[in-house]
Amino acid sequence: MTVRPDNRLADAPMHPVSCRACGAAVLARKSSWQQTSVQWSQSAMAACRSWDPGDPFQGRHPVCEELRASIAQAATDGTIPVLESEG
Repeated sequence: MTVRPDNRLADAPMHPVSCRACGAAVLARKSSWQQTSVQWSQSAMAACRSWDPGDPFQGRHPVCEELRASIAQAATDGTIPVLESEG
């Protein structure tokens, strides 16, 4: 059986976005207006003011309202393409 390569990142790369509140720089991708993928780096986690390592998120990094708004603005401005809108 042949394993099909996963080309999602090639077809829809992640784009840098900085939180307007704390400056945490993450990578984000919008598959639709409702669905967002966020990739955190160590430096972004260190910069984020809303993340507490002792929080019960069990290793999952939350996305605060300020970062959500920053990503939404980037999508509205066209900095991040919304894949559902393309086509």
